[in-house]
Amino acid sequence: MATFEIDGRSIGRGKPPFVIAELSANHNNDLERAKRICDAAASAGASALKLQTYTADSITLDSDREDFHIKNGPWAGRTLYDLYTEAATPWDWHETLFNHCRKLGLTVFSSPFDPKSVDFLDELGVPAFKIASFELVDIPLIRHVASKGKPIIMSTGMAKPAEIEDAVSIARKAGCESLGLLYCISGYPAPVSDANISTIADLKARFDVEVGLSDHTPGIGVAPAAIALGATMLEKHLTLSRADGGADAEFSLEPSEFSALVESVNQAAEALGTVKYGNKASEAGNLRFRRSLYAVEDIKKGDGLTSANIRSIRPAFGLAPKYYDEVLTSTAARDIQRGEPLAWDMLNQPC
Repeated sequence: MATFEIDGRSIGRGKPPFVIAELSANHNNDLERAKRICDAAASAGASALKLQTYTADSITLDSDREDFHIKNGPWAGRTLYDLYTEAATPWDWHETLFNHCRKLGLTVFSSPFDPKSVDFLDELGVPAFKIASFELVDIPLIRHVASKGKPIIMSTGMAKPAEIEDAVSIARKAGCESLGLLYCISGYPAPVSDANISTIADLKARFDVEVGLSDHTPGIGVAPAAIALGATMLEKHLTLSRADGGADAEFSLEPSEFSALVESVNQAAEALGTVKYGNKASEAGNLRFRRSLYAVEDIKKGDGLTSANIRSIRPAFGLAPKYYDEVLTSTAARDIQRGEPLAWDMLNQPC
């Protein structure tokens, strides 16, 4: 597997998880609020902030036909055009937000939804592109994104393996040499029972790329489990307060929750470590408290050792318990006091 890097950050096993705070529609059409979300992402320890770059006209049609009405979920009853008019991040905010994030030390990039937005983002110097789950089947869009020669992260919500293969194949053929995938459930919010994050390991094996999780489940419980299964990237929506409302508020984390998320996934990644048996540094002082063989009664020279006068107890300064049966065939070579650890030089063994 080739090294996967975005904005000079190496992403993979043994590295801190690449945690992406998704701004999406949580700006609520207020640039200063959007900047405060960037601040919150940086304070929480996020690696990156991601926008979405589109206009309502570029992503759908202003139509009242039945096809364009949303029937279920948090946006039920609205038309696509109405939703995306509210949710879109104004293009004239992008440079301001990009500069703000860079000053905060955040990697900043975006999901484009049409060729014009791809070119716009490329001119702004994005270090990577994100393909949203719903656009994974838009092969012409992926081809155009890949032609820019920058790293691409693709979300795989709803996609069958053959559809992921098509997207990966066209991206590579069109010039993308650095590609990562995010396992995703495109439910808003997604029930934990639908998560099936065991798929992460399979996704990694099938496509031999770095894999992460675009997480729409409530809370932070799923994310560290994903890290344990091989995820090296994590994307989660961030808002200042769900009580403020907005198109994505229901399935977004608040700043304190996002901080807890970052801490939990970093701990999960650190805990993975490597395959290692035997004592670790933190255990070294406790080796002395393992069990060993001790005299539990005074034993006279020449007396036999029995289950009544020796036992396996803590601490570990005597013979190992595995020698218990052998010791029971011995006699004392000298007087042994109660509480003495047994050693071979104090025993006579049968010939």
